[in-house]
Amino acid sequence: MSNPAQPVRNVLYIMCDQLRRDYLSCYGHPHLHTPNIDRLAAAGVRFSRAYTQGTICGPSRMSAYTGRYVSSHQVAWNAVPLPLEELTIGDYLSPHGIRTALVGKTHATPNLDALQRLAIDPESQQAEALNEVGFEPYLRHDGIFPDSPLFDDKRESAPYTHYLREQGYQGRNPWHDWANAAAGEQGEILSGWKMRNAHLPARVPEQHSETVYTTARALDFIQEQGEQPWCLHLSYIKPHWPYIAPAPYHALYTAEQVIAPVRAAADEASDHPVYAAFRQHQESQNFSRDEVRLNVVPTYMGLIKQVDDQLGRLFDFLQGSRRWDDTLIVFTSDHGDFLGDHWLGEKEFLLEPAVGVPLIVRDPRAAADISRGTLDERLVETIDALPTFLDALGLPGTEHRLEGRSLIPLLHGTAGDWRRYAISEYDYAFQAPARERLAQPIDRCRMTMVRSERWKYLAHDGFRPQLFDLYNDPQELHDLGADPAYAAVREEHLGYLFDWLRGLKRRTTISHQEIDLRGQRFRYGEPEAEKVVQIGVW
Repeated sequence: MSNPAQPVRNVLYIMCDQLRRDYLSCYGHPHLHTPNIDRLAAAGVRFSRAYTQGTICGPSRMSAYTGRYVSSHQVAWNAVPLPLEELTIGDYLSPHGIRTALVGKTHATPNLDALQRLAIDPESQQAEALNEVGFEPYLRHDGIFPDSPLFDDKRESAPYTHYLREQGYQGRNPWHDWANAAAGEQGEILSGWKMRNAHLPARVPEQHSETVYTTARALDFIQEQGEQPWCLHLSYIKPHWPYIAPAPYHALYTAEQVIAPVRAAADEASDHPVYAAFRQHQESQNFSRDEVRLNVVPTYMGLIKQVDDQLGRLFDFLQGSRRWDDTLIVFTSDHGDFLGDHWLGEKEFLLEPAVGVPLIVRDPRAAADISRGTLDERLVETIDALPTFLDALGLPGTEHRLEGRSLIPLLHGTAGDWRRYAISEYDYAFQAPARERLAQPIDRCRMTMVRSERWKYLAHDGFRPQLFDLYNDPQELHDLGADPAYAAVREEHLGYLFDWLRGLKRRTTISHQEIDLRGQRFRYGEPEAEKVVQIGVW
């Protein structure tokens, strides 16, 4: 075990895509057993109230990588580039000799307009760190693209496409035709994009599947480092759709093991107009059908089980080497998946199945022994990861930029007052069906969650708020947003929202230390200050 007085050497930041908090056995799932993730929880701290800052990949991940809220870093949806002036994990760690690499997905989008303005060739080495939001792309693996000629260039640049061909899986799009498709009775290709095929096994054998390939490349990276300190972002693309799993994972779970959906009776569900608009989305209509859920959810569970098995392979390697004892490990997901709960599909609404994420943190130092194997119910956020890394590595923070908080004091039992509320945001301007149904202008499509100890308050541009009493209604089935009896609670949480907005860190080009140094010159009454300000005396 490393010396508690010394910083850890390495960081392993594991993120799954679209993994719900409650689909792990350490978070209470009755049928889906995840012993390796549970092993990590037994060796660290499991947070039961962790929240993503955005419920789709791009915004959530940019918050994780910058330590800042969506309203600060401005990546409101997928395929929106991060402003070049934003600093990310690699920008903080690399100058200190810590190799900061990616194996898997980031959903980063090059900021081509800014590169052109600065006369930087987007294909140059100079641009690579900017295009990859600070990560060294040891393996960039964002997931399959649709089987259309429009995406040929992206598929051809994906390492997994070439890996499959090297293993003998031929075709224009082996990723689709083998890893994300099943075989029909006549040998025809059945696309995994069509959820009706979710119960069938992928054509690719398990040993060549996406999750195994990603884990192998992570092991390659760690083995190559020797004693050089590193930070690895291991970012699995599963259990995100397409919902299709290789054998035997496609058949490990049955419809009988699918948990019943959490939803009010159709005629008793909230009549809130924004919620009603999202219920009309095609994915919501699909997942509101029981036959769809019962066909898809067992495969979703199988994909999670495969990730857990592969993490067992990774953890065994770390424990068999010296890396288990000098590496901070953080396990989480970027957002959840409704899977038919609340009559919704996908993740674009700020209710618990989408915003609640698993978060497990293991600090190898003796100072964290006090908290090992415990459940922490304090409100934590995705943006807390980066400040935690800096703290664990003994590196300076930048309090004028970072909006998250280090979790190390919680692990070491030294935390004082903690946050009173958590924030999540979603901007549906990019989803024309909902925006047009609601007749909302593009700049008025925001919803914001304020989650306090007891309440969840959802603010909607142009519409009344929603409110849920999570003590008496943990499944969020009864919307109190229009109930006069709860006006004071709504007013209190609107105040929290304004408090949060006022606290966003927009003065990012000058540190607090520099501001303080400049402020020393204006301490009137002190000899040096008098010399400086004499010019201002009449």
